[in-house]
Amino acid sequence: MQNINFKSLILMETEDWIILNKPSGMITESNPYEKSLQDNLFNYLKSTKKKPFVGIVHRLDKVTSGIIIFAKKKSILKVLNRMIEERKIKKSYQAIVYNKPEKDSDTLINHLEKDPKSKRAIIHSEKTKNSKEAKLKYSLHKKSSYGYLLKIDLYTGRFHQIRAQLSNINSPITGDHSYGGKRFDTIPSNSILLHACKLQFPENTIGLPKSISSEIELPIEQG
Repeated sequence: MQNINFKSLILMETEDWIILNKPSGMITESNPYEKSLQDNLFNYLKSTKKKPFVGIVHRLDKVTSGIIIFAKKKSILKVLNRMIEERKIKKSYQAIVYNKPEKDSDTLINHLEKDPKSKRAIIHSEKTKNSKEAKLKYSLHKKSSYGYLLKIDLYTGRFHQIRAQLSNINSPITGDHSYGGKRFDTIPSNSILLHACKLQFPENTIGLPKSISSEIELPIEQG
């Protein structure tokens, strides 16, 4: 993921913020060991501003693709962070799972705990000392040669939430070997079939759209 056409990732941009379509296989936040989306954005903004500000509002896993917003000013980062904290930004995803869920649609509520040793999310049926409530709603849309395409509305933003909760109902995301997902040789090892497809924003004074979407770029051909 080192050589990318950064401009091709831009979905919308103003003087205050920028919305990108992150490719899978790239980390979100700067890291001394590998090139990140934040690094690429910083280099892009340097072409017009000597010391650009790149504020991280939320993150996507390295293996996940899709829509993500960054702030270009500290004041705007505060506004967006408040929206995130108050759960006013609604996030939707698309995922392909090899095993069809028992129900075509359902709301999943679990207690999730991050395990730093295994770098995985652990699901508990009841609240524990270190767990946090995780909630999402999924619906089945169509069959793919790689499994079943699900639409997911996220109500909480926990570590590996979608990956862990779908695995917990025996429908892990295709390609996600960390949670028991089926691997295909055609899926890169640093990617899973999970895509952040939509962000919805509340009424605001910083020019954000009501919503922005990015159609799934995952393999969904009929099987």
